[in-house]
Amino acid sequence: MSATSQQYDQVISTCRDLFTKKMADYGSAWRILRLPSLTDQIFIKAQRIRGLQTLAESKVDEGQESEFIGIINYSIMALIQLEKGVVEQPDLNLEQATELYDKHVAITKQLMMDKNHDYGEAWRDMRVSSLTDLILQKLLRVKQIEDNAGKTIVSEGLEANYQDMVNYAVFAMIHLS
Repeated sequence: MSATSQQYDQVISTCRDLFTKKMADYGSAWRILRLPSLTDQIFIKAQRIRGLQTLAESKVDEGQESEFIGIINYSIMALIQLEKGVVEQPDLNLEQATELYDKHVAITKQLMMDKNHDYGEAWRDMRVSSLTDLILQKLLRVKQIEDNAGKTIVSEGLEANYQDMVNYAVFAMIHLS
């Protein structure tokens, strides 16, 4: 499982690098996004991946990898929004945003390591298309939870679903590399 940890860190390093570059370009403008808006952004990325996996031809010259990176980064932004709340104006500098990013990655990675131990790295035998479908299923669950004003009766909440989307997208990136 040490290989999984190293591969996970490599994928996250790529995602984090893009996140910090976009923070340098745009600041924390994403802090004004409500959770449903972030969920919709992730949904668009996952739908595009599914389309790329099923269509014979793509008209935009970007592959699945960039979309999975988007899923990871938007999911981490959603986790930050869950913790900090939505604001009316950007309020985080690069250092603060990166610290929050790293915090949520660490929590999400630990969840992955714990589940990976219990499930015996079953994800390694899964197809990227199945991981995409699982992300889409999680998105539909999140949309329903959002429609229920964040309340669940017996199910995992928003945080667990966003964390699972990060982890499934990382697994897909590992498979694609």
